[in-house]
Amino acid sequence: MDTKQQSDREKETALPERKSHYQKLYSEKGLWHKIKNTARAAGEKTIYQVLVLFYTMREPSTPVWCKGVILGTLGYFISLIDAIPDLTPIIGYTDDITLIVAAIGTLAAYITPEIEAKAKAKTQEYFKNENENEVNVNSEEK
Repeated sequence: MDTKQQSDREKETALPERKSHYQKLYSEKGLWHKIKNTARAAGEKTIYQVLVLFYTMREPSTPVWCKGVILGTLGYFISLIDAIPDLTPIIGYTDDITLIVAAIGTLAAYITPEIEAKAKAKTQEYFKNENENEVNVNSEEK
């Protein structure tokens, strides 16, 4: 790959410079904190889907527009300001789940079996150890 092709590729996979409100709310630390504190209430399937988005965003081959969708979706998931507050029993995560499912549907072509396997393994690790609170949710941070 020549220098121009490499530069074009970097532009395609770079994070967007102009971020939406919810994209600005996203942080990896905030995501792991939200997962740790709300996994039981959000449910295993929701956490798995969040991790699919997270690992898709971290994949170097994921196009920039996909990363923008993921940043906005995960920022909304992390946000304390929701259409339906997460503190509301049972229905509190309905808006989050709807947005997550829509994002996954939009990005399905970029979600590889490897990403799904990694998300599944991390989800299983978390829920297996949830009661013991031994999982290192920060092990993905670099």
